[in-house]
Amino acid sequence: MTPIPLSPFDWAIMIVYFAFIAWIGFYLKKFTKTDNDFFLAGRRNSMWVCGIAFMSANMGSMEVIGYAGQSIKYGLYAAHFYLIGAVPAMLFLGVFMMPFYYHSKIKSIPGYLKARFNESSRVFNAAMFVVNMILVSGIALYLQALIFHTFLGWNWDMSIWLSAAFVAFYVTLSGLLSAMFTEILQFFLIWAGILILPILGLVDIGGPAEISQNLAVGFKTLWSTSNLPQNNPMYITWGGLVLGLGFAIAFGYWTTDFLIIQRAFSAKNLRSARMTPIIGSYFKLLLGAVVVGTGMIALVLINNPASGFSLLVENGKTNYDSVMPLLMRRYFTPGLIGVGVTSLLAMFMAGMAGNMSSFNAVWTYDIYHSIINKNASPQKLLQIGRIATVCGIILSVAGAYIARSMPTVIDYLQAISSMFLSPSVAIIILGMFWKFITPKGGFWGMLVGTLVAVALFIAQEVKLIPVSFVIPGFSGADEQSYMAANFWRAVWAWLISTGAAIAISFFTQKKTDEELRGFVYGLVDKDQAVEEKVVLYKKPEFWGAVTLVIFIIINIVLW
Repeated sequence: MTPIPLSPFDWAIMIVYFAFIAWIGFYLKKFTKTDNDFFLAGRRNSMWVCGIAFMSANMGSMEVIGYAGQSIKYGLYAAHFYLIGAVPAMLFLGVFMMPFYYHSKIKSIPGYLKARFNESSRVFNAAMFVVNMILVSGIALYLQALIFHTFLGWNWDMSIWLSAAFVAFYVTLSGLLSAMFTEILQFFLIWAGILILPILGLVDIGGPAEISQNLAVGFKTLWSTSNLPQNNPMYITWGGLVLGLGFAIAFGYWTTDFLIIQRAFSAKNLRSARMTPIIGSYFKLLLGAVVVGTGMIALVLINNPASGFSLLVENGKTNYDSVMPLLMRRYFTPGLIGVGVTSLLAMFMAGMAGNMSSFNAVWTYDIYHSIINKNASPQKLLQIGRIATVCGIILSVAGAYIARSMPTVIDYLQAISSMFLSPSVAIIILGMFWKFITPKGGFWGMLVGTLVAVALFIAQEVKLIPVSFVIPGFSGADEQSYMAANFWRAVWAWLISTGAAIAISFFTQKKTDEELRGFVYGLVDKDQAVEEKVVLYKKPEFWGAVTLVIFIIINIVLW
């Protein structure tokens, strides 16, 4: 692809951005003296700092560039990733789960599993999280390489390694502290780059009415065509959406993925921690409108040969993930293109920094400190965290090449989630709300569910079973059902984990109420349950209810 000639002003914007990010890393290094500073930012942040960082960590290149590409494939059905696939789980985290996480003073989600179940559960979950982060970080590196390839014409290899080197540099300096500060900056940069895109697109195509007039019914509804898989472009039914995306995957990500929960852990008090995902839910709804709207504008352009717009095609394969960079090439003028490219870079930096700051925390506390060196000093843990960051990014480079070979990055991302997040959320929620589940039940439930999900995915990829094997009542072609298979695989993983945990708990020793105190709903110390008393409009429950009302209205209007 012919690169875009960037003006000196465009280059100046990007250079100033990178220089400022590097300076932040150096500046904050002097405040990073202990492992608590490096991994939890000292637990002194306000709810707005945490909320913006929480959402910024979720505004990486996958969530913006990737889901814009999903809108090309699936139309309005891509909005489910922002609606049923996010909002209910975010509210559940803020209202119900965060008190358990925050008051336990754990440094990671595997740390909660150790306290609730046993060391084996902690280590296994940590290992799965580490693998998950390597693969997800590989997706982020690939998308960053796509930006350099699209705008600058650089080859893939140089783009991937250059991206990896810069993230390793600034996250290694001060860990979560620098990650969160730069995430706040990047939060506003990302919005600056993407908010104007759908506006320019709507002017180009002739207004919102053109979207409705030029798209088939299945591409412009949320639920009305989900009764049968062949009626919508995702080839999914409402059951797969609700159970697979809405519960097994969404709750697995939003309530158990340490990548985003780590931001809430850094809050200065419980109310701030609970408000963190609720504040994020409002930005999530807005982000969905911008990203999916942009993708559907591109879909109208693609369907109109006179527009001259087409997606990147390499080796005969359409690259759906190229839609956001290509629209910026189409609409942004010199000077503005610098803002656009910098916002794309900020997406990558936000997502990648979040991945690595959570990766190094889990590796250091839940693998190194738990297994390798139980007597490590705080300074040693700080050193190991920095080494882990560099090693994790190097491993992510391999993940980038895997991501490039997949149909789309979101297809791949949801496949990863179905294998590594769904079994974990099944056990965590069971353990948090039911004291009956035993330590061995929790461990073996998580292990069996993960192994089954991984086996199903591998069998699918090597063609031992069709992609549609896991989808109830579906007999369509494999290329049609890839995303639906991800959702249903997550459902089976959750059911198997839950069933195995309950069955094994009947025959294994339970923990006493005293051992479970503080880690199971209904067994919380009075002092732990106390929260700062505030007026109604400052309560997390109030703002969570407002989000829920907006969520319901959107689903009804776009039914």
